[in-house]
Amino acid sequence: MGRWLTTVLFLAVSAVLTRWIPFSDFFRNVDTMVHELGHAFVTLLLSGQVLYIELYANHGGVTYSYIESGWRTIPLGLAGYLIASIFAYWMFRLYAAGRLGFGLMMLSALAVLSLVLFVRNPIGIYWLIGFIVVNCVAVIVPFNWLRNFYYLLVAFICLEESVMGPITLIYLSLTNPAAAGDAAGLANSTGIPALAWSIAFLLFALWCAKAALARFFGMRRRNRPMFGQSA
Repeated sequence: MGRWLTTVLFLAVSAVLTRWIPFSDFFRNVDTMVHELGHAFVTLLLSGQVLYIELYANHGGVTYSYIESGWRTIPLGLAGYLIASIFAYWMFRLYAAGRLGFGLMMLSALAVLSLVLFVRNPIGIYWLIGFIVVNCVAVIVPFNWLRNFYYLLVAFICLEESVMGPITLIYLSLTNPAAAGDAAGLANSTGIPALAWSIAFLLFALWCAKAALARFFGMRRRNRPMFGQSA
């Protein structure tokens, strides 16, 4: 129970602190991009058709696609939040392995893929171009401390957003279930209430967040100098 409470408290503090960093709001669409790409990839895996994706300035997004009705709508509905949570954990796993450059290049590749194949609304296109440019600069910048700071900023924002998304779904499920996005779609497909799906998304996101923070703090402990060790 202690680790779960630590995870929640750390995420709350992180959410407050990152909002004090100039332009940090710009990076909150990374989670949205991954979420919508998750829907797009699963649609293609299930032999559906992705029409286009829209990314909005308020960090929302939507994937317009065609897929046969039936069981296929269930993995499609699950894909966005689950993949976004796994991706946030993956970013911390790469950080712990010291593979920041690879992580940043993968972010750029996902943004390029979104830009070329899926995103069609002007706001989404402008955001993707800006993010690709900033990300490429971060890859080539000669200051390791700046690259580390940038990577962790994006990683922590992705982690926060992966948890905040399901919390928003829970609120919508209680106040306006029909507007609860993926949870509402899953409720229609399965008969299980949107609130139950929203809580399941939140629990999975918190589990991924706990694992991500364990990677982060584990690396910090490994890199901490031993007492009496010379610099």
